[in-house]
Amino acid sequence: MQTLEPLLAEHPFFHGLEPSYIEILNGCASNAKFDGGEYIFHEDEEADRFFLIRHGKVALEIYVPSGPLTIATLGEGEVLGWSWLVSPYRWRFDARAVEMVRATVLDGKCLRSKCDEDPALGYELMKRFVHIVEQRLQATRYQLLDMYGVHRV
Repeated sequence: MQTLEPLLAEHPFFHGLEPSYIEILNGCASNAKFDGGEYIFHEDEEADRFFLIRHGKVALEIYVPSGPLTIATLGEGEVLGWSWLVSPYRWRFDARAVEMVRATVLDGKCLRSKCDEDPALGYELMKRFVHIVEQRLQATRYQLLDMYGVHRV
């Protein structure tokens, strides 16, 4: 069986994570490739995984009457997806590969099970994901300020 431990350990999201945790995560990991224009997931589908982007760009989109609207673009070294953590585990956006994307995929159900078995691992992952959530909320805030023409003096 091929190990993805080196890819997991090298990704910025897992920087400094205990090697024993990387070994556990490896059991939930696989590789994926998406061609440009291919949808990785759609809004309201089951959110059962997350992605460590190793190459390429992914657009997070919402549908508006005029068509899809890109609200963020993620690239190499970033994480796609945190809805696997929050019940009812449904995607809130569409994710589309802007160009060819290579990613390491982590199975959310597998990870939730591992975190239940080892709460310290769960805490480590939660600390990392809270940072991602905070970054995305700030980006959304700035987009809303820009959209409504609100500027601080």
